[in-house]
Amino acid sequence: MKSRVRELREKRGWSQAELAEQLDVSRQTVNAIETEKYDPSLPLAFKIARLFGLRIETIFED
Repeated sequence: MKSRVRELREKRGWSQAELAEQLDVSRQTVNAIETEKYDPSLPLAFKIARLFGLRIETIFED
C-alpha cells in the first residue's frame, strides 16, 4: 500500500522516533510503513490520520 507518511512526517520536522512515540508504536513500525513493507492495522491507520488531520484515503492508497 502506498503511503504519504514519510512526506507528512518530514513536513512537520519529526523524526521516525518522534512519530512512533506519538503513535505508541516502535520506530521500526514507522519505518516499515514508510517503506511499504507493512500495512498498518485499521486502528493505527485511523490514529495516523487523526494525528495529521487528514482522511485515511489521503494518506494511504492501494
